[in-house]
Amino acid sequence: MNGILIIAHAPLAHALRSCAVHVFPDCEEALAAIDVQPNLPPEETLATARIAMEQLTRSGRNQTVLVLTDMFGATPSNVAQKLVDGVTSRLITGVNLPMLLRSVSYRHEPLEALVSRAVVGGTQGVMQVAMTAPQNQARRTHDHEHDDHQQ
Repeated sequence: MNGILIIAHAPLAHALRSCAVHVFPDCEEALAAIDVQPNLPPEETLATARIAMEQLTRSGRNQTVLVLTDMFGATPSNVAQKLVDGVTSRLITGVNLPMLLRSVSYRHEPLEALVSRAVVGGTQGVMQVAMTAPQNQARRTHDHEHDDHQQ
C-alpha cells in the first residue's frame, strides 16, 4: 500500500487531509499533512517532511509514498522535490480534493498506477459546470417600454 503526504501552504494541507478522512475514515494512518507556514525556513519544513515520510513508511504498511503539493515552484513543491527520491516516492503538484480522494481510493495500487489515477482524478475534477445568473438576483428581460437609460 502507498502512503500519501500532502505538503501545502497553511492551512490547505490539513484541511485537505480532514476532508479525506471525513470521506474515508480508514485512511487516517496512511495520510499525513504538512502545512508550510509563512516565514519558516524551507530547511525546517524539509526536516518535518522527512519525519512525516519516515512515519508513513515505518509501520511497514506503506512501502511507497505519493507526495502531493499545491503549486509548482512554490516552497511546498521545492521542499517536496528534495524529499522525493523517484524510486519509493513520487511527487505531483496542483493537488485538489478530487485528486486526493482518487489517491486515497486507489492507494493500494502500485505507485506508478496511483500517480496516473491521481493526475486523472485531479484534472477530471476541474470543470465548468454552468453559466447562470448570480443567486438572489432576478433575471432582467429586455422590456423596451421601460428603458433604464435616459435619452
